[in-house]
Amino acid sequence: MSGDERAPVYLATSVAGTESAPPGAPHHAVQISPIELEAMLTRAAQQGARQALADVGLEGKHAALDIRDLRSLLDCVRFVRRTAVQTTVHLITTGLILALLAGIALKLRIFGSGG
Repeated sequence: MSGDERAPVYLATSVAGTESAPPGAPHHAVQISPIELEAMLTRAAQQGARQALADVGLEGKHAALDIRDLRSLLDCVRFVRRTAVQTTVHLITTGLILALLAGIALKLRIFGSGG
């Protein structure tokens, strides 16, 4: 937070009986310290994160294991994709080399009377 870390924060509420509020504060205001506000925001963020995980089905004791399994599955997909690309390049390279060798063999007439 910037500015004075110890300055109270005033939140407008519908709670009656807040006669101790300073003159510049709204009629229905609650005084809260920055530390209390930070704690409230932290709790709200944690509850929101839990709700978001619950909405996508990643809640409970097994959520961390599920996420690790998903990451492992993604790593396997990446590995398979990389291996497939490498295999394709290897096959194309081997095919080109074999075609060159066959062309050289025909040119040199190694296997009989070629073109």
